[in-house]
Amino acid sequence: MARLTITLSDETHQALKEAAVRRGETIGQIIEKSLQFYGVKTRESAAALVARARQASGMDEAEAMDIALSETHAARRR
Repeated sequence: MARLTITLSDETHQALKEAAVRRGETIGQIIEKSLQFYGVKTRESAAALVARARQASGMDEAEAMDIALSETHAARRR
């Protein structure tokens, strides 16, 4: 498992620690869930998503990839 160092304001760090305690989770678990919520996916899960979309839609690989990338970028901008 990879380690990551981030810089947060003292207030944000305290709020994150308090949220972790209230939820009975670690800070890492909260961050992991937040990344998933915002559409950050592993290459494998993104490829599986594209394959399912392509199969359901009848699109070719290029068309399905264009839509998947567009939707991913749109979700990250929100």
